Amino acid sequence: MKSLQRRLWEAVEPLHAVVYFAPETAAAAKAVGLPGWWMGYFAGRVAPLGPLAEPPVTAMLFGFAPRMVARSLPDAWKYAEPAAVLQSRMEAVEAALDRILPADAPLEELAGLLEQAVAGCDHAARPLAAAWSSVARPAGPAGRVWLAATVLREHRGDGHVLSAVAAGLRGLDTTLTHIGSGAVTREVVQVNRGWSDDEWDESVARLQARGVLDGDLALTDSGIALRQRIEDETDRLATGPLEALGEDGAAEVVRLAVPLSRRIFDTGAIPLPNPMGAPRP
Repeated sequence: MKSLQRRLWEAVEPLHAVVYFAPETAAAAKAVGLPGWWMGYFAGRVAPLGPLAEPPVTAMLFGFAPRMVARSLPDAWKYAEPAAVLQSRMEAVEAALDRILPADAPLEELAGLLEQAVAGCDHAARPLAAAWSSVARPAGPAGRVWLAATVLREHRGDGHVLSAVAAGLRGLDTTLTHIGSGAVTREVVQVNRGWSDDEWDESVARLQARGVLDGDLALTDSGIALRQRIEDETDRLATGPLEALGEDGAAEVVRLAVPLSRRIFDTGAIPLPNPMGAPRP
């Protein structure tokens, strides 16, 4: 049975993740001066942290190959200031949600609940969540929903990195355990994370030596147990927002968010499967 924390993530994640696929986001990045899609991705994802270079961004987004990040940062800041990137991104994703979601979507109610959940976030050792929590709240309900969903998403994601590192996994190792579970495929992930075939093979060898992957690159019983421990620890580290909402409040978020997230998938605004491994809730 899925934990309430995971059900909450599945319900809310698409409301954040639309930013990665909406044409409005790509157009906004180009309009602000960023010449490539991936430059817009990395600059937009870390804009609240200021003009960072590659090393700290790779540390935070450890599923990406360092050289992939280095192709975008710090060069992005030669084309646009972080504040301009942030403003354009916020405006673009709000426009995207206004376009995709129905006019009668309960965004005000959902925004209030998500902001209540955000108030329960502990940002210790969670740089992305802390940075996004400092962004000024938008005036419109779609923007408020997206920003709160983003803080919650990065809070859980930062916790997932902590859990994986504590389990002795590197970024690509963690990705391969995800693939080994059957949630995503190599074809979807490798091109979107920038790892070479040699790096892939080295990670496979490490995980096979640990007994995590079998000869078919599926999780072994030991690998399944390891993956479950990581997910359980990720859930444990994400209890703050759940405690702030209470079980009834969390259930209400799921009730309100699931139809909206399903619409996002059903209109093709997010592909399925996708590199994040986010399911249609």
